Amino acid sequence: MTPEFSHSVILAQVPSGGQGLRLAANPAEREALARRLGLLALHAFSAELRLVPDVERAILVTGQLTAELEQECGVTLAPVRQSVSEAVAWRLLPTGMEPSDGEDDPDDIESEQGAADLGEALAQQLSLAIDPYPRAPGAELSQLVGEQEAHGPFAALLKLKRP
Repeated sequence: MTPEFSHSVILAQVPSGGQGLRLAANPAEREALARRLGLLALHAFSAELRLVPDVERAILVTGQLTAELEQECGVTLAPVRQSVSEAVAWRLLPTGMEPSDGEDDPDDIESEQGAADLGEALAQQLSLAIDPYPRAPGAELSQLVGEQEAHGPFAALLKLKRP
């Protein structure tokens, strides 16, 4: 699979003093990501990152991911616009380095041939940050379910239910 939003970083080229990096998806990348993530639209997607080498030759990545997106309401299917802002805390591992298992450790991203794809890592973090059950203002599942129950297969049983 070719990532929709790709930005490879060669770990050995990160300066010893670290570097700042701003990544932003262009319209074609946002459209492709929206399709992949099942969104109506991805209006904006960017990240401000800081990359700093650590003593083990890994690269510590910190920063902030931001996105503006639209998805369907889980009840009414109306468009719901959302803002996403997520902290980024990763460790890019050089080839051959084993991931750590600590709960409080940053997420480990393994490199392939000394390079890691920050764009794909950001896309995956966005996929985890999206509300899985978006609701339009005023949308209530109980109203919709109540209407369906009166005409559904259990309508007769509902009449037998004691008040």
